Amino acid sequence: MTTIDLNCDVGEGVGNEPLLFPLISSCNIACGGHAGDHRSMKDTARLALAHGVRIGAHPSYPDREHFGRRSVKMADIEFRESIRAQVASLADVLGTLNTRLHHIKAHGALYNDLAPGGSLAESYLEALEGYREKAILFVPCNATLATLARGHGFRVWEEAFLDRAYEADGSLVARNREGAVLGDPRQIFSRLKEMAGNHRVLCADGSYISLQADTYCLHGDTPNAVEILTFLANNLPDAEIMVSR
Repeated sequence: MTTIDLNCDVGEGVGNEPLLFPLISSCNIACGGHAGDHRSMKDTARLALAHGVRIGAHPSYPDREHFGRRSVKMADIEFRESIRAQVASLADVLGTLNTRLHHIKAHGALYNDLAPGGSLAESYLEALEGYREKAILFVPCNATLATLARGHGFRVWEEAFLDRAYEADGSLVARNREGAVLGDPRQIFSRLKEMAGNHRVLCADGSYISLQADTYCLHGDTPNAVEILTFLANNLPDAEIMVSR
């Protein structure tokens, strides 16, 4: 039996968390950059704890207008302060619930911009230095960021996406392109089996790329996320795959 971690981005205003949490093992809670506030963080964290779901922070560019899905030019100090404040806001909430962060995962455009490394990634890791020994960083499979973060002493889980199409270079197909977001439960089930069993994914151009994922993401705001997760829950045991708890 192969055991996997299955995560969702939550606390983003969709409101489907009560249906998601029985079906996943980790969650990434929006902490004010692209969505979320103190109340939503606390409500979402309480629900996650009730279902035994691991809790992570989901910081982004401070861009609620565009839901964090566009790149934002920021001064280094402003960027670091924003990331620190977002993660600290959730960490403080978790402290009132007598628990702490399991992981940190960037959101949207920031997630993609961090992947190649460079000065932005260095600033991100500097902002999160206080969590280096406390929380795992979720980063894209095969990304330069993964190597950079490990070099800075962070624990890293490499992440693959079940509901997003891949380019041959390992990046995600832009959301404005047809076929970028996948919604067929059977297709996603097949992709997960391929990823978990053969450590590769079929790309948009028909080629395969190798990946070795520690965690798999299905976006909580994918329109039929609950349907997809229910299908996985019903069929993964036959594929000898189990979601960890």
